[in-house]
Parts: sequence; C-alpha cells; structure tokens
Amino acid sequence: MARRPTDGPTEAELEILNVIWDRGTGTVRDVNEAVNRLRPTGITTTLKLMQIMVDKGLLARDEDARPQVYRARWSKSRTQRRLVSRLLKRAFDGSAAQMVLSALTHHKATPEELARIRQALDEMEGDAG
Repeated sequence: MARRPTDGPTEAELEILNVIWDRGTGTVRDVNEAVNRLRPTGITTTLKLMQIMVDKGLLARDEDARPQVYRARWSKSRTQRRLVSRLLKRAFDGSAAQMVLSALTHHKATPEELARIRQALDEMEGDAG
C-alpha cells in the first residue's frame, strides 16, 4: 500500500534528503556513501529507505537510468516550511511566538542568527505598518 504524501520524513529520511539536496541527484550508492560519513548504514537499508521515500512522494526516481538516479520531489525550503507548519500546529497550538521562544530558550543562537532574526522582524514590522 502506498503511503500518503503528507507523511513527513523521518530523521533517517531527512539525512537522505540532505544528501540529495546538496548534490541535486544521487544513486543509492552515492547516498549510502554520504550517509555512512554520518553513521554506519548498509546499502540495503539505504535502498529500502529510498524506495519508501518514493512511495511517500519525497523522492522521484529515474527508472530509465542505470543505476537509477533519485532526486528530491520538493525543495529543502518547502519541506522545512511543511515540517515547521506541522510542528507549530501539533506542539505549540499554532503559536509562532511560543515556538520561536522555545527554540531560542533551548538553543543558543549565534550572533549572526540573532541578527537575521532581528532583520526578519524589522521587515515584518515594516510590511505591517
């Protein structure tokens, strides 16, 4: 049975997506070699995960190429937006303020990150005014 495309990526699937996003495309072997730099994993495990990801609509596969080449169906930014939206609804009752405050409380932001956050807030205030 095919999985719903709304099923989000697991942590292992996000590792694979990050490899594909960085490279643009990749074979199972390419992805497995990159993932192995993060943690040991067998090529059959990587293959199975990538097959599941095709079923979930996270990856597309060029069936004509040998070996088969995979690419992400969605951009990194679109995937991040969907994950943040789901987290916002599920864990923070839809409150962006609670989510941002929680993130900043539990993760020390760098000065560069804080500057980008300030800039984004200034731009949002400018758009609202």
